[in-house]
Amino acid sequence: MKTDEAIKTELQDKRESVTFGADRNKDFSKEPMCLSGRGVTRVFHTGKTTTVAVDHVDFDFHRGELISIVGESGSGKTTLSKMLLGLLEPTEGQIFFKDKPRDISTGQKKKEYWQGIQAIFQDPFSSYNIFHKIDSVLLDCINMRGGKNKSKEEKFAMMKEACSFVNLKFEELTNKYPFELSGGQMQRLMIARIFLLKPDILLADEPTSMIDACSRATILDMLLNLRNETGMTVIFITHDIGLAYYISDSIYIMEHGKFVEAGKAEDVILNPKAPYTKRLISDVPKIHEPWDLSTVG
Repeated sequence: MKTDEAIKTELQDKRESVTFGADRNKDFSKEPMCLSGRGVTRVFHTGKTTTVAVDHVDFDFHRGELISIVGESGSGKTTLSKMLLGLLEPTEGQIFFKDKPRDISTGQKKKEYWQGIQAIFQDPFSSYNIFHKIDSVLLDCINMRGGKNKSKEEKFAMMKEACSFVNLKFEELTNKYPFELSGGQMQRLMIARIFLLKPDILLADEPTSMIDACSRATILDMLLNLRNETGMTVIFITHDIGLAYYISDSIYIMEHGKFVEAGKAEDVILNPKAPYTKRLISDVPKIHEPWDLSTVG
């Protein structure tokens, strides 16, 4: 049986060997603030039942930083992601975009905000309009970024470059509908959209949970290469604390709508303080020792 110290050393060595990960030594607190929140809360009322899905959370996300928000189902992370995207308004508290109070009070202001923040969702099959061909999906992105007046040849070159970035051939996709692609191809196409849009912030909500392990590594590699190329902030919403550790600069642990622990990835995972964080880490199966199933209900 390995000691805790030996396991920590092994984890650190493995994390350092990940070539597509973040710059482990960079201090992102010196970078400009991209998205932040103070006392952000969301309450749902259903009949006589009141549910506090997100409970007075504070957060600071900086330019170029890769953040993971980790929690089990029902922890509030999906509700928080919807508020970050502007799909839900906070019941209390305030969200700041680039150090200014976020204003999405009108349709036009929402559209302007969405130019700066985009998302990749868990289910690629529900992320597309089934009546729009792939060409239309990519052209919408070019138009949104001010390329409406570009020539047909320029637009074709941009779409070809975006598909090439995610190892797809545009010539094989043109005139097809998204549902004619595999799940992995559709997720790659979502990243091609982000390549064209180049938002300041990318919110990825469990983007690899519905695809096979080989494609999962490829998708993560593409997302992180995109972050490194454009300097965008990436926010991962995930239940996988192992994935969060290997790819993140910062980790926020969420339980019952609250952040119970937050900080640099090494600090949170190697020196956890909250009991919930310790339980999440202990629940990760380890090959080198018998699995403890006592916490499984």
